[in-house]
Amino acid sequence: MARLKGIVKWFSPENGFGFIESESKEAGNIFVDYSSIQTDGFKTLERGQKVEFELEKDERGNIARRVIVIK
Repeated sequence: MARLKGIVKWFSPENGFGFIESESKEAGNIFVDYSSIQTDGFKTLERGQKVEFELEKDERGNIARRVIVIK
């Protein structure tokens, strides 16, 4: 599965989800759940962070999987 890059638009640590804006404009806004964040400890993202992820689609739309923060 191809990996895409994007920027975190917003993420709510309290609710455990947010959205990523993909560099690939046709993908649009992509939902991200805390369980897809690949890190140790508390899984959260911050607005403006650059991330890399795998894109999945379901009946609700685009979903980011296996998300990592790019330094």
